[in-house]
Amino acid sequence: MKLWSQLTQSARIARRELRGGIAGFRVFLLCLALGVAAIAAVGSVREALQQGLENEGAAILGGDAELTFTYRFADDAERAWMEDTALAVSEIADFRSMAVKGSGDDAERGLTQIKAVDGLYPLYGDVGLSGITLSDAFSDENGTPGAAMDQILADRLGLALGDSFSLGLQEFRLGAILEKEPDSAGMGFGLGPRTIVLKEDLSESGLLAPGTLFETKYRLKLPEGSDLEALKKEALDLFGDNGARWRDMRNGAPGISRFVDRIGAFLVLVGIAGLAVGGVGVSAAVRAYLEKKTEVIAILKTLGAERRVIFGAYVIQIGILSIVGVLIGLVLGAVLPLAVAPILEARLPIPAVVQVHWGALAEAAIYGVLAASLFTLWPLARSEKIRAAALFREVSGGPSGWPRPVYIVITAGILAALIGAAAYFSGVPKLAIWAAVGVTGALVLLAICAAGVRVFARHSARFAHGRSALRLALSAIGAPGGSATSVVLSLGLGLSVLASVGQIDANLRDAIARDLPEIAPSYFFVDIQPDQIDPFRDQTLSTTGVDNIQTAPMLRGIITKINGQPARDVAGEHWVLRGDRGVTYADAPPENSAIVKGDWWSENYSGPPLVSFSQVEGEEMGLKLGDTLTVNILGRDLTVEIASFRAVDFSDISMNFIMIFNPTALAGAPHSHIATVYAEESAEAGLVREISKEFPNVTAIRVRDAIDRVSEALGSIATATSLGAAATLITGFVVLIGAAAAGESARVFEAAVLRTLGASRATVLTSFALRSAVLGAAAGGVAILAGGIAGWAVMTFVMETDFSFDIPSALGIVFGGALITLLAGLLFAWRPLSARPAQVLRAKE
Repeated sequence: MKLWSQLTQSARIARRELRGGIAGFRVFLLCLALGVAAIAAVGSVREALQQGLENEGAAILGGDAELTFTYRFADDAERAWMEDTALAVSEIADFRSMAVKGSGDDAERGLTQIKAVDGLYPLYGDVGLSGITLSDAFSDENGTPGAAMDQILADRLGLALGDSFSLGLQEFRLGAILEKEPDSAGMGFGLGPRTIVLKEDLSESGLLAPGTLFETKYRLKLPEGSDLEALKKEALDLFGDNGARWRDMRNGAPGISRFVDRIGAFLVLVGIAGLAVGGVGVSAAVRAYLEKKTEVIAILKTLGAERRVIFGAYVIQIGILSIVGVLIGLVLGAVLPLAVAPILEARLPIPAVVQVHWGALAEAAIYGVLAASLFTLWPLARSEKIRAAALFREVSGGPSGWPRPVYIVITAGILAALIGAAAYFSGVPKLAIWAAVGVTGALVLLAICAAGVRVFARHSARFAHGRSALRLALSAIGAPGGSATSVVLSLGLGLSVLASVGQIDANLRDAIARDLPEIAPSYFFVDIQPDQIDPFRDQTLSTTGVDNIQTAPMLRGIITKINGQPARDVAGEHWVLRGDRGVTYADAPPENSAIVKGDWWSENYSGPPLVSFSQVEGEEMGLKLGDTLTVNILGRDLTVEIASFRAVDFSDISMNFIMIFNPTALAGAPHSHIATVYAEESAEAGLVREISKEFPNVTAIRVRDAIDRVSEALGSIATATSLGAAATLITGFVVLIGAAAAGESARVFEAAVLRTLGASRATVLTSFALRSAVLGAAAGGVAILAGGIAGWAVMTFVMETDFSFDIPSALGIVFGGALITLLAGLLFAWRPLSARPAQVLRAKE
């Protein structure tokens, strides 16, 4: 009964307090709303993409289900099963080749990703072409079949509609410009723009000869209500050991789905960091509000109000305002994706169901409520220390010290709940926990820095003789009750997130170029037929500017069993087991790797099949000498014994293989050869021109072009994370504005006193500017340290590559921190400078 009475009294006091408006809580609401809005918006976009992948799974995949084979077409048994199971089966061959316009020295060449389709393509969706149907684009004119090509490749080759070009030995006519490919998202990463042709038109091209590098995909249109899981099990039981791989509409683009999950989770964690920045502003706003209410609290205690009643009154007020802030953030987070929906749909390669996603909003609401509770409980609990005696003496700075132990325990529980929610919702608990540790560590580091700056400023002020503005700035920074802590915490955490993203971005962009060896191959050449390898080598070495060439037989194989057991049961989801891997055979160990365990087979060895395996990958998979591997190559199982392990360095981009077999193990298997060519840059164009002329079926892949495609993908990721970090920084700027606004009245009085004592407006303004710049530089300096540590951790433990501290990014952070605080400080400096000292001092009497 007493508790209900106390609650009623608290509610009555809270209602009366709220009648005064929210003038002191604008920054509070804005910080909370921005943090929640960022998380809600990111979560909504992630849900939109995931739902789009689910709803359009068949169109993205190109069928209800798909069976994929490497370097071969389905055999009779596999075709019979698919035809008996499906209503329709569409066959596609996917590979890389060179598109060539013209001949001789004037020929234009470009790498293209070819999709060879049948008359049933596409089973789902529509191919977007430039005002023509796909069948018309493929139509034969004067004996020349048609093709559809990406605009970028047509422009690169200088092709117009109706112009001729060749793929291998076959001439084609550009029948249409490819504008939209319904299954592009499900096709995976390609090194060149797309060209679509009929598979039957490639029969004389030489591009699909036995042993050439291609992949076949069989899209199945299934009867309605088919049990996809049962069909998957049946297909893999029948053909899994033959190298068949299964996908279905439930996850038509697994790579994109994983990417959406991971980048979404990362951006939500960045949003939580932004919410932490906003939390600093929330805490500062509550503290400033309670400082203004010191007299009210003292009067209530004088009149006999109990501690619980007063605490409850302000908890109710802050709780109501927190709910308002969260609701504003949820509305913004729901509306923002809807507003940018046309832009998203135009730029994304997959469909997005942009609507209000209640799950994402609920997740953001949970984060918002927990963050608001975490950052408001501490200043609210310290308000209990305000005594009735405060009414009878001047008190500044508000209550200090630690709150009662019960509140410390509750605060720790809320923090644990927030970290637990991040771990659960993100789907990557380890990342979420480390992110929470990083944010907490950054806040602790920034709090120590703020205290250190205040102590340094207080002791340094006495040595600034003759520099009035600097001495005034340092004295203000070191004074008790100043804004140093909130400024350094809020701006520093935002800059820390931005600094870490900047360091990771710089290292990702530099990693490939930095890790490239001093001497890297210029080109990879693939699909060299066995009868072409000797003339290919001779022609290449005779080209002026070519320094070296390496060649090797090339096949692809899938490890299906280890010691007779399913490979994934033994070695888990190791990357070597995810799909097929390049394999070769050799009489002698390659020059660029060394045997570290076991022995190489003797020359002309003809015994049981043996394999030499990469040491690092072998150790990760738990392999040892004498273990057996079952490798499916071209649909046939080959069981080999591990005879040795090799030290393989894949970073030099030379020719390296996970598995090298003894030659007789692969005798008779259809295969082609691969070559890496080292040449001077000036010789590259002539080399490709001559090779394409003599060996039109051979595909040239420029190493720099492949690296650029990877760099472009990394750049897109870096851009997304930078935007998330920028949102965090914006929240920090809002906190700065709030701190500057909260301290404006104090600066008005300070300016009045200084001007009365003879200081000029310029001196006062300079002191305000120096104060802001010093605090901003301090926050930036700590952000460099925190961001550098975070960047090092991500590059070392997540990316597993070397970390190099990026100085330009670091200098930009320090300069940006000083500039931002300077702008925020100057924004609220005009009123103190324009106020008349006499009026200000009279008002204080």
